[in-house]
Amino acid sequence: MRKLKLDELNRPSVEEFKNQDKLPIVVVLDNVRSLHNVGSAFRTADGFAVDALYLCGITAQPPHREIEKTALGATQSIDWQYFANVADAVADLKENGYQIIAIEQAENSISLLDFEPKKDQKFALFFGNEVNGVSEEVMKQIDTCIEIPQFGTKHSFNIVISTGIVLWDFFSKLNK
Repeated sequence: MRKLKLDELNRPSVEEFKNQDKLPIVVVLDNVRSLHNVGSAFRTADGFAVDALYLCGITAQPPHREIEKTALGATQSIDWQYFANVADAVADLKENGYQIIAIEQAENSISLLDFEPKKDQKFALFFGNEVNGVSEEVMKQIDTCIEIPQFGTKHSFNIVISTGIVLWDFFSKLNK
């Protein structure tokens, strides 16, 4: 077996990517502290070709060297917006017909294993701060909450691991 070279991967250019069909998802980072996590979220969003990334509150914005370390150019391909107040992001998404979903451990959350996204729906997936999770302000406005099953001793996954798990699940379910 031979590993493929970069020029054999047949990846779209940034312009081609901007014009291709996207997964009907906006990934929302709610007060994410780590610039490396922000950059990795851009790269993961690019990998699954999501509609956009919303950065809220204290979440850092491009251009920034520490974001680019992990984004590897994905800040150029992914459409993104910054909202100083996360409530403004929620209002924008609701106005544009997105289902508001927190990825969080909460009462009455739905296991990711059991959640079935509807193919005619648009989704806004909220991922929270590395310590405090999705803000209470957002939790009061969500349509539903999805929880990633965990089987070890730790209380949570890193935000970017959670983003990758959830986007893969949505991608695979929406592309059946």
